[in-house]
Amino acid sequence: MKIICIGRNYIDHAKELNNPVPKEPLIFLKPDSAQLLPGKPFFYPNFSKEIHYEGELVLKISRNGRHIEPQFAHKYYDKITVGIDFTARDLQQKFKEKGWPWELAKGFDGSAAIGRFIPIPPSPIVYSLRKNGEQVQWGNTKDMIFSFDQIISYVSRFFTLKMGDLVFTGTPSGVGPIQIGDSFEGFVGEEQVLDVKIL
Repeated sequence: MKIICIGRNYIDHAKELNNPVPKEPLIFLKPDSAQLLPGKPFFYPNFSKEIHYEGELVLKISRNGRHIEPQFAHKYYDKITVGIDFTARDLQQKFKEKGWPWELAKGFDGSAAIGRFIPIPPSPIVYSLRKNGEQVQWGNTKDMIFSFDQIISYVSRFFTLKMGDLVFTGTPSGVGPIQIGDSFEGFVGEEQVLDVKIL
């Protein structure tokens, strides 16, 4: 199982981090050890002082495929949830300044929290993330730069997709820091699918 992540897939998020808007999907990977299963707490690591949350819709790949044409991409995923891409922002900034890869800032243990998967609802899909009961992020799939099907097709040109792979599809604006004691809830529409506590 691999975890495929899409960066800067909402214009507002790219702008809030002063990043250019990509013309092709920006791809990075997390190892399977980054997966934080539903209901498990996130333990704040000692190598960073600035961990940020990034709430995202996550697709679960339902069949193997490569070189998938966009018109057939919808056949390769069947479930969705909300996840959190935890990012060590201080490490990421340091690595970016040096021109180094930033896997350590994105792929550390527990950095890919996932909620309970549900069937794909009709489009457009609205989702939200709450921090300590207050909504901090809200997204709508119609605001994505690259759609689910475009992402699946593009990624499959380079990586064979396998059943059980996870695809984090990008975060809207509203990302921010976490602290020990915080709690996060993720919703697809009105249905809660994610619950993560920070310890």
